[in-house]
Amino acid sequence: MHKNLKYSAAGVSAPKPFEPRVVKMDYEGVLTSERMNEIMMMCDRDRPVYGQVSCYSVAFYTLGMGDCPDFMSFQDVSAEDASEILKANFTEVPFIDIPADYHIVESKERYLMVIGDPLFPKHVAVVANLRSSRPYFSKLPLFGTGYDSMDELMDEFAGIAGVSRDDFHFFRKDWYGQIPPSSRGKIYIVKE
Repeated sequence: MHKNLKYSAAGVSAPKPFEPRVVKMDYEGVLTSERMNEIMMMCDRDRPVYGQVSCYSVAFYTLGMGDCPDFMSFQDVSAEDASEILKANFTEVPFIDIPADYHIVESKERYLMVIGDPLFPKHVAVVANLRSSRPYFSKLPLFGTGYDSMDELMDEFAGIAGVSRDDFHFFRKDWYGQIPPSSRGKIYIVKE
């Protein structure tokens, strides 16, 4: 930047130009954000489609867990299917392992919150933005699809079919056949 000579000669510092915050966006994160917007647009319809699909379908479509061009062509997922997808593609992690500044558009990692026993999940929510007051993206049974706070999720499911505060589990997507995002940029030396 060039100094503003008019102000610097008078001993006054020149006003700094606006510098926008630079956000590194992950390509898959942008696609995930687009899928969320697609689902949210369907909620605005007179007869919303989300009433006919499960919360599992909303979460797994959001994470791109299917080879389909749009939400309408995504195969509906049942609780049993969700359990199988969790076992095959996700690893349970403690909540403290998720970075406090996690944002799904900026990170390469993908996280799910599962309510209930992971073998028989009651609900699945995508961890979207822990910096927000509404960090989870899911389909609540009564209110439709959108961003939810932890309090909303607990109020919705606490006491239903024995769900308690201890029945909130977190999972990280596995990267079979790929370098995990947490290992990218690291150099490993193998000694024989």
